[in-house]
Amino acid sequence: MTMDHVTTLECTLCGAEYDPDQVIYTCPEHDGVEGILEVKYDYDVVHDRFDAELDGNITSQWKYEAFLPVHEEASVVTLNEGGTDLFDAPGLSEALSVRTLVKDDGRNPTGCFKDRASSIAVTKAKHDGREIIICASTGNAAASLSGYAARGGLDCRIFVPGDAPAGKLAQPLVYGADVLAVDGSYDEAYDLSMEATGEYGWYNRNAAINPFQVEGKRTVGHELAEQSVARGEVPDWVVFSMGDGCTIAGAWKGFREFYDLDYVEDAPKMLGVQAEGASAIHDAFHGHDDVEEIAQTLADSIAVGRPRNTLKACRALEESGGTSVLVEDEAILEAELLLGSTEGIYTEPAGATPIAGVQTAREAGIIGADETVVVCSTGFGLKDTESAKQATGGVNRVEPRIEEINELYGDEAAAADD
Repeated sequence: MTMDHVTTLECTLCGAEYDPDQVIYTCPEHDGVEGILEVKYDYDVVHDRFDAELDGNITSQWKYEAFLPVHEEASVVTLNEGGTDLFDAPGLSEALSVRTLVKDDGRNPTGCFKDRASSIAVTKAKHDGREIIICASTGNAAASLSGYAARGGLDCRIFVPGDAPAGKLAQPLVYGADVLAVDGSYDEAYDLSMEATGEYGWYNRNAAINPFQVEGKRTVGHELAEQSVARGEVPDWVVFSMGDGCTIAGAWKGFREFYDLDYVEDAPKMLGVQAEGASAIHDAFHGHDDVEEIAQTLADSIAVGRPRNTLKACRALEESGGTSVLVEDEAILEAELLLGSTEGIYTEPAGATPIAGVQTAREAGIIGADETVVVCSTGFGLKDTESAKQATGGVNRVEPRIEEINELYGDEAAAADD
């Protein structure tokens, strides 16, 4: 087996190093899951192996295979994840009073950003000879992992909070997974999944503790860097919602790698956005002492009370010169409607949260009117239709009579006659 471009797994707290070929989730020198591990690379080897043209032509994240922590002999399990479009958004830009582009990762195969990590997880589990893979999830990672497990021929068992949206639970059921709806919060489902990992030895995909999952997510940073080269400009800000902290950490790591390797001339500032009811990473970054561990937000994908990757997320914000903001649930719903009505992009609440964050940052003077912003939509809207109904107010019910249409649009008919 060869994975010589990966040098070690390093503890983010104490710096202890571990063999990247072993299955290890966290540093055993620390209690619980505090000792999060970081994948380290030999970038001379990576650079020698990466010979792709940075022309914006990205068919999948596996264009960046030289950067990914998989063995050369591994059989890649893929559904062509990644390679998502970066859209100009003139209507949204006008509404936000700042030039805005949208990276639409809701177009991934199972409808969410998590596919970037799930492809890595199933590839590594299968190469390691595992037959069962699990994760804890508020819904998206569960659906994503289930689809990739089916593709790779692995059994999948997922742990979700009992109040996860029905649409997100239907997907893994169709993919053939065992869905274990835990009578409790996401954090309780997470703790149970960890206990089951220890009890049964199942391969755990939890992005917060499986060090290789962030590495798949960082391909969005590679893509944004390449798309910046193709467009001839690097955005001033890249904006993500934050739950466990893995996504923004991965995105920054990927973009920074391309900057450090001189593939791109500049790097953006990262803006992390959390709901007011699930603000642990924001509170930690800004040095708040009173951190509430109970997550209460309609944006279920970021409803995390005890984020496991707070350190990596805060590091991304600090290293990039960025910051974080909080938004209310009402603003998230308004942002979901705003994106759909201005750009025709249907996102779930967590995917709309960055847009609400840009509004807040503009009002606070964090983002200037002359800057350029990229917001990442991380999940397709059909995953949570109830929130969409709440955002829009629902449909107009009418009888099959033209008089009822006239009541709604009669003024328009009169104007057309004039």
